[in-house]
Amino acid sequence: MKYLLANFVLIIFFLNNPFTFKEIDKGYDIGDYATDFSLPDINGKRVSLADYKDARGFLVIFTCNTCPYAVAYEDRIIELDKKYKIKGVPVIAINPNDPDLQPADGVEYMKKRAMEKGFTFPYLIDKGQKIFPQYGATKTPHVYLLEKSKQGNVVRYIGTIDDNYSNASAVKTKYVENAVDAMLKGEEIPITITRAIGCSIKSR
Repeated sequence: MKYLLANFVLIIFFLNNPFTFKEIDKGYDIGDYATDFSLPDINGKRVSLADYKDARGFLVIFTCNTCPYAVAYEDRIIELDKKYKIKGVPVIAINPNDPDLQPADGVEYMKKRAMEKGFTFPYLIDKGQKIFPQYGATKTPHVYLLEKSKQGNVVRYIGTIDDNYSNASAVKTKYVENAVDAMLKGEEIPITITRAIGCSIKSR
């Protein structure tokens, strides 16, 4: 009887409070519409998804200079951008780390890293750290595949890039590539969520 009473109290509580289960959750889920952003790049120019008029989608990747996982994936992120930008799905990289907590993720270090590696995509600063919590990113790197539609940018994939961060030549499953290829063909994405592998985002 006490369990029935407890369940009844919980039901009454949720019915009489204005939030929903989804609002209690953190970040986006598959099928959600991702809100656009306007963030400065390493040269101070503001960049938003709306700037890409002809895009079919986006690979929004939260990454940084300092995490060894993020560094291990840099060449693969560059290749993703080269492969899919011409198909209408560019990479948008965002550094979510607080530079006061991780000084080597400051803008001058970001500039240096982008130049050394020859980044072919914008490298943005999550100033005020407002965007990564909105997405629900917890690691660097953490990938969000968005599909552009008339209604907005729909989240189609969330997670890691592939199944072997330490050795690109030993990768067996390319989660992001499989997701983008399926999206561009209008097919069902085989795996939509994976666990992001990387360092925790440095936040106050």
